Amino acid sequence: MKRKLSNDKAIRVLSSARQEFARWGFGGGRVDRIVAAAGVNRQLLFYYFQSKRGLFHAVLRQAAVELEQSLAAGAVRHGTPLERLRAALTGQFDYLARHPDLVSLLTYGTRIEAGVFAPAIKRLVVLLAEGQGLGQVRGDIDPHVAAAQALVLMLGYLRLEPMIAASAPPLTGDAPALRARWMRAAVDLYVAGVRAG
Repeated sequence: MKRKLSNDKAIRVLSSARQEFARWGFGGGRVDRIVAAAGVNRQLLFYYFQSKRGLFHAVLRQAAVELEQSLAAGAVRHGTPLERLRAALTGQFDYLARHPDLVSLLTYGTRIEAGVFAPAIKRLVVLLAEGQGLGQVRGDIDPHVAAAQALVLMLGYLRLEPMIAASAPPLTGDAPALRARWMRAAVDLYVAGVRAG
């Protein structure tokens, strides 16, 4: 499929689909709007992606690759596992905050293809497991569950940010400042929660 997806028309379809699914979710996304925005016909969409679900999964796979590339580029290679975990969490939150379409895609409640975001989660799992091996991370936590919880925490805040900002005191209601404070507090809370005694 990668060979086909280098085609300009397929790339336009993916871009249009990402916007459509981010706005309406899988159930509300319409193939007719996607092909109109991409300037192609339905047959071409189905040639490249076989189905609406195939297109949705292609959009998710593309987003997952972009997330992992961003995290790999910004990865801290030195320091303790907890220091690298803090940097990875901050990078992941920052990436998601800059890509609200991805947050929407991940929070629409559609069943996501197993493993599509595994590389981003695995990055956290490896750091947690390494920390456990060195006695820096609690031994009673499951690294896979803890890594997924970090992603859920970030997505939950970013999806609910307007409601959280509306309930903040007037002096702290500035969305960028509130987001930065929340991110630091969430990362601090997470790292403190996994840190060994």
